[in-house]
Amino acid sequence: MKVLLVGSGAREHALAWAIARSPSLTELHAAPGNPGIAALGHCHPVRADDGDGLLDLARTLGIDLAVIGPEAPLVAGVGDELRHAGIAVFGPGAEAARVEGSKSFAKEVLAAAGVAAAATLSVARAPCVIKADGLAAGKGVFVCRTAAEVDEALRGAAAFGTSLVIEELLEGYEVSVFALCDGNRAVPIGAAQDFKRAGDGDTGPNTGGMGAYSPVAGTDVAALVEQIHQPVLDELARRGTPFVGCLFAGLMVTTDGPRVLEFNARFGDPETQVVVPRLEGDLLHALAAAANRDLSGVSLHESAEAAVTVVLTGPEYPARSDYAGAPIEGLEAAADDAFVFHGGTAVRDGRVVTNGGRILSVTALAATVGEARARAYGAVDKVSFQGMRYRRDIAAAAGG
Repeated sequence: MKVLLVGSGAREHALAWAIARSPSLTELHAAPGNPGIAALGHCHPVRADDGDGLLDLARTLGIDLAVIGPEAPLVAGVGDELRHAGIAVFGPGAEAARVEGSKSFAKEVLAAAGVAAAATLSVARAPCVIKADGLAAGKGVFVCRTAAEVDEALRGAAAFGTSLVIEELLEGYEVSVFALCDGNRAVPIGAAQDFKRAGDGDTGPNTGGMGAYSPVAGTDVAALVEQIHQPVLDELARRGTPFVGCLFAGLMVTTDGPRVLEFNARFGDPETQVVVPRLEGDLLHALAAAANRDLSGVSLHESAEAAVTVVLTGPEYPARSDYAGAPIEGLEAAADDAFVFHGGTAVRDGRVVTNGGRILSVTALAATVGEARARAYGAVDKVSFQGMRYRRDIAAAAGG
């Protein structure tokens, strides 16, 4: 099977690693890819949001399956463009991807499906959560416990240029739950907890994610997928917009049960970096089955091992995501004990250098979360580049 993986982040590198292990893979191509993915397949200088360019590339290469990683091309309809040309696509069409592209649409679908979610408020008054309605690269959610935080959040959310959604502030613990979907069926693949804030102790601005761990104790993934994902799949199918791809539910588990905070229409980043390495089975076979609208008989099992990933960023992230040109040392040494998934990197004069905001995701596996955490940070200690930043408390409270 010839595969075209669309995207260039650490999520795509993790997917490429898993796809490359499949016995059914004949060629792996990526657009645009990154230096880590280039070690596993062929990278092509086509942007992830260039539908015409991707279609030309897929036709030229004789691609059997396109796997779209990032949310922006999905919401823009790149999957539709490829699918209409007869190429099997893992990733929803634009209409189904609105569950991520529009939070107000997602809440409408949740209500119709009878799935519990955070209540919508008419006025921004603390305590509350203020969200930019459209795509915001994981940075458009503001938790407000004081009037001053409400004022700051209103300014911050307005900067994204979309309407706002105001919700009740729920208490509990967050968990991200993932399922592969073929339009009708949902196959659970795991859960993770991620760390959104830039600083230790959940301080500082929101980011795209500074780290994650899996599994999350006490999480019945299959039961949550049946309770949350399946009714949403049914509702989207009823509307004539079946969801084919990875449906990612961000949940708050409260004393009254799980409540949906958000839906994403793709694999998460950095959650993929801990969910995918724990999967046992042929992920490529499952992705192809979903794209061909038939996941019957497909199952992927979570291994008994735990995984922890730590994201290494540039010095001014998330304010800036264009930290370029700093040489990265220690990649091979770190890879002795962990997976080093490239996020924002490039090759200059034969050396791997920084080229983005979230530069690397360092992921380790071990028998327990605590052991995986120690191994991940041990690998992080072997990596260096000027201005490197990372949180030192990823999974610290998870125990094990």
